[in-house]
Amino acid sequence: MRAAVLRRRGPAGEEPLAIEERPEPRPGPGELLLRVAACGVCRTDLQLAEGDLPARRLPIVPGHQAVGRVEALGAGVTGWTRGDRAGVAWLGWTCGECRFCRKGRENLCERAAFTGWDKDGGYADLMTVDAGFALPLPPGFDDLQAAPLLCGGVIGYRSLKICGIEPGGRLGLYGFGASALCAIQVAVHQGCEVFVATRSAAERERARALGAVWAGAYDERPPAPLDAAITFAPVGSVVVAALQALDRGGTVAINAIHLDRVPEFDYDLLWLERQIRSVANFTRADAREFLALAAEIPVRTEFESHPLTEVNTALARLAAGQVGGAAVLVSG
Repeated sequence: MRAAVLRRRGPAGEEPLAIEERPEPRPGPGELLLRVAACGVCRTDLQLAEGDLPARRLPIVPGHQAVGRVEALGAGVTGWTRGDRAGVAWLGWTCGECRFCRKGRENLCERAAFTGWDKDGGYADLMTVDAGFALPLPPGFDDLQAAPLLCGGVIGYRSLKICGIEPGGRLGLYGFGASALCAIQVAVHQGCEVFVATRSAAERERARALGAVWAGAYDERPPAPLDAAITFAPVGSVVVAALQALDRGGTVAINAIHLDRVPEFDYDLLWLERQIRSVANFTRADAREFLALAAEIPVRTEFESHPLTEVNTALARLAAGQVGGAAVLVSG
């Protein structure tokens, strides 16, 4: 089978991934073997490839937004049959025994394994996944539409929960890529007033078309104080900009696994019980809730597709800010 393999990290423009022929994997006990149809390209994949995110294992096959069909079942698997469609997301395995897992906070599991970071991911023709972490997908989304839901969509949904926004509240979204495109649709569905800050004029127009009541640049202050904000751009200064726009008692949720340094800021921005919180991974409950809600709304994803062999092109376009929405790799 073909797989896009990361062996040595480097700038996206220097093509850090190589297409290789590999033996077909076999599902172990409790695992599914999936034939991958589509896999989203996430900024986390870019950060891993370029070295911003520490490698857990090299070589590694990245990709944690995969959609495929069950090709084979490992010993002991129940609830799945050959031919079923399944989604694979970032959270690949948790121990179920640590203090966090026991409290329903498996996103903080001390021994968690992540798809495309600890175990080979979906930049391949075939992949294995723990059957307990494979996600049934709503029938209303085709494979390419479903792929961006599995990371940007789910983590955007968890960010909405972490920031504490309530229906009808004023929400700021700082950055407007694939995750924010999903989050704004959920927030508007819940009756929120959404204010979007982004460096791209095209993204500001897209935000207004999706229901934002205001869209401006990062250095512009929204016309009303925000009850909550989510930052999607992996830039510390954007966190400060969101904090400056926040009303007393509000929360800024940082939707990023890697962030450059947060610049020094005056304590007055944090006073009056404002908060900054990180968003770490998600739980399977988050994924199930979001996928059901996405089908109900319905959430629509925006994407450009690339064959698996053009993975480096997709990463380079993402690095250059040229992707409108998400990039999705297509196998076959």
